[in-house]
Parts: sequence; C-alpha cells; structure tokens
Amino acid sequence: MDLIHLAIPPWDLVLRSASIYLVLMIALRVFGKRELGQMTIFDLVLVLLVANAVQPAMTGPDSSLLGGLLIIGTLFLLNWAVNWGRLHNGLIGRALESPPRVLASAGAWVPGALEKEGIDLGEAEMALREHGVSGVGDCELVEMESDGSISVVPKQSKGRIRPRRRLRILRRP
Repeated sequence: MDLIHLAIPPWDLVLRSASIYLVLMIALRVFGKRELGQMTIFDLVLVLLVANAVQPAMTGPDSSLLGGLLIIGTLFLLNWAVNWGRLHNGLIGRALESPPRVLASAGAWVPGALEKEGIDLGEAEMALREHGVSGVGDCELVEMESDGSISVVPKQSKGRIRPRRRLRILRRP
C-alpha cells in the first residue's frame, strides 16, 4: 500500500466518486423519504450492502491514502454544491426534495397515500400515538413532510404538532 502515489489518475477518482454520489442521490430520491430514525432493518441492510458494493467502484485499483483523501474531498465538495444548489435554485430544490403528502384528512386515511410513501398502517398509527392522538378519527390532518417526518394536526388543535426531537445545541461564549 503506497500512501502518496496514486494507482490511477486523480481525475479518475474524482469522476468515479462523483458518479457514485449522483447515482446514490437519485436512487435515494426515488426510494422515498423516511427519516433516519424511521429506517427499518431492511433499509439498514440495504445501506450497508450498497456502501460495501460501491467502495471498489469508487477506489478502483487505488488504495493510497492520497486517493482516499481525494475521494473524501470530492464527496464533501459535491455534497456542499448540491446543498447550495438546493437552497438557491428552486428547480434543484424541487428535484431533490419531494413535496409533503397528505396521508389523512378530516379523520380518514387518504386511499393509496400510505402505500405511495412506503408506510404500513401500523407505522402510521404508531406515529399518531407518538403525537398523543389515539386514532385517525381524531385527526384533522396527517402529513408526511419533505424530511420524512409525520406531522399531525388533531381536530381540536389549530396548528401542527410535531414530536419533540432531541437536539443538542452547543453555544459558544
């Protein structure tokens, strides 16, 4: 293993990692919008297998430290560029983020909405209970948000209620 000398040209590593990044972005966009905490064991297995499968495609015959650093830099730069484009260009934002989908309205599930989002009825009912609602009949609106979270508006409430998220905020003096 050579730490500095690349086995293939640098542009090859950049092109390989950029291609894999873009294909995975498209696949994840098409796949759905579950939150990380909503991943099933099947989703986790898929992510692990995909990560293992694409590693040789990105590195090719190169196993140098410099090659690894180049791939990491490429992936971080691409991620920054995609995020910047999403925030500053409406077309890119719409292409990368799916719109919210109404799952239930006026106390009834919208036919086909759960299936389109890949959620079974048990998962949806669990989300209602997490919001303190006993059933869909007590809901004015249930929506799958763009980020994969589920928002619930109980019939007696005027605003959306979201589950509390554990968030650690570091404040610097």
